[in-house]
Amino acid sequence: MSHILTMIAQRLALGLVTLFVVSLIIFLGTELLPGDFAQEILGQSATPETVAALREQLGLNDPMHIRYMGWLTDILRGDFGESLANGQSVADLIGRRLGNTLRLALYAAAIAVPLSLILGILAALFRNSFFDRFVNASALSSISFPEFFVAYILIFLLAGAGGAFPSMANFRGTPEFGDFLYRAFLPALTLTLVVTAHMMRMTRAAIINLLASPYIEMARLKGMKPMRIIVKHALPNALAPIINVIALNLAYLITGVVVVEVVFVYPGLGQLMVDSVAARDMPVVQGVALIFAAAYVLLNLTADVLATLSNPRLVHRR
Repeated sequence: MSHILTMIAQRLALGLVTLFVVSLIIFLGTELLPGDFAQEILGQSATPETVAALREQLGLNDPMHIRYMGWLTDILRGDFGESLANGQSVADLIGRRLGNTLRLALYAAAIAVPLSLILGILAALFRNSFFDRFVNASALSSISFPEFFVAYILIFLLAGAGGAFPSMANFRGTPEFGDFLYRAFLPALTLTLVVTAHMMRMTRAAIINLLASPYIEMARLKGMKPMRIIVKHALPNALAPIINVIALNLAYLITGVVVVEVVFVYPGLGQLMVDSVAARDMPVVQGVALIFAAAYVLLNLTADVLATLSNPRLVHRR
């Protein structure tokens, strides 16, 4: 198992380097945005002297590399700074919204992962049948549509006049479990439709690829039922690519929810980021972007480790 620990250490080191590069890109990206942050905060009626004083107070007159090093040092100490819009701690703002985004991601994953596995297995089992073609056509259609279009279609169908679900998922504080499932159903269903197609198609392709293997043919010759062959023999050996695509889609559920949260007014990190960009609240934008990048790197690391552990040839090297 030592090589597994070595791989995890290498991936963690590479992840830290990636986060450093991402932090640099995030800082440079926010610096290149047009406009004066101090002027945006004070408004157009502010005098030049007031704007200059605020710039000095915020440290905006310092060279960019000094401000970046200061920001990065504070991040490493766990201090994300204060919001320029309301003076609250950025860490507190992110912490409150991060829980909502994670709950929505788990809600969507709880529907999407089992559904995509079942559909992928059935599509492989009934390959080239009407069911296979119908599922593939539906998957390609859901991939082709952008998230906001899928969201508006669901609002029209399920939340229109007399609809069963609310079109907006906004709530304050922590709702009851049942109330959360009801209010967040449409955003979770939107995310499910977007990510299920990728996972279902990968499951189908991985299983079909293994069905041509000699040991599968031997199982058929022994008279084993097709479903048992897939579940007992093909699926365990197809786990590595399936785990990878599931992890990548889980990362999307956390980092790619900006549009969905905005459409449904869901109080998550995506909505916070959009509001902060509109208000030129750069510390919040930088903090949220860094959290998204960290989540993506961590889930990719988890996918690598799980894919390796699912392959006995990689776990027990000679």
